[in-house]
Formats: sequence, C-alpha cells, structure tokens
Amino acid sequence: MWKCPKCLREFKNIQQSHFCGQIISIDDYIADQAQEIRQLLQAIRNTIHANAPHAVEKISWQMPTFWQKENLIHFAAFKNHIGLYPGGEATSVFSDRLIGYKTSKGAIQFPLDKPIDYDLISDIVRWRVEQVNKK
Repeated sequence: MWKCPKCLREFKNIQQSHFCGQIISIDDYIADQAQEIRQLLQAIRNTIHANAPHAVEKISWQMPTFWQKENLIHFAAFKNHIGLYPGGEATSVFSDRLIGYKTSKGAIQFPLDKPIDYDLISDIVRWRVEQVNKK
C-alpha cells in the first residue's frame, strides 16, 4: 500500500493519481487536471449539457456527475483514459458501438490516445435521460 503524503489516503499503486483536496464543483475537478485533459473533460461536460439540458451538475463519488431525478452519468479522468459511468444497462444497450473500448458493467473507458467519440456520448446521455424520464 502507498500512502499519499499530502492527503494521507492509501492506494494499492505507488504514486497513484488522485485528487487530494475537497472537490466542490465540476469546475474544481477540471481545473485540477493537466491542460490537455481539461479540454477533453470540458468537451465531455458540454456534450452532456447539450443532451441533458435539465440535468444538474454535482460531485458524487468524487467525480463530476449530472443528476436528473437520479445520478444520470458520471465521468472522470485517469492516467490513460476518461471513464464514463452511465449505469449498468448502457454497456449492454450500446455494446455494438463499444467494440474496441474497455467496458465493465456501467463503465466505459475512452483511451486518451484515441479521439473521444462525442456522438456516442451524446447518444448514451440521451438514452439515460429517456430512462430516468420513464420512472
């Protein structure tokens, strides 16, 4: 186990990338990232806003989150990818378009060495909005 000397959190990986401070807003989260990552995160944020205009921004699970009746979608920056967390069913519903991406139940990894598919993110967000509006 490795303990961050700044925040004292413990991690399995030595020098684990993480946010040491208190995350108050999505602006704070994005500002804490490297410049090239900030641009990607802001573009993802804008894509989500465009497709879920009534969703409210918040931080949940230490990640930027859009909420509309429930947590609609989360996203987060990692060393080699941007994680998108639209919930459990999304990876099944969009499985044909997720070939080539690493996925798990409710999580999609967009590698940083490839262009981000904003059209796919738009479709996933619209699908999530439809899901929560049916409830």
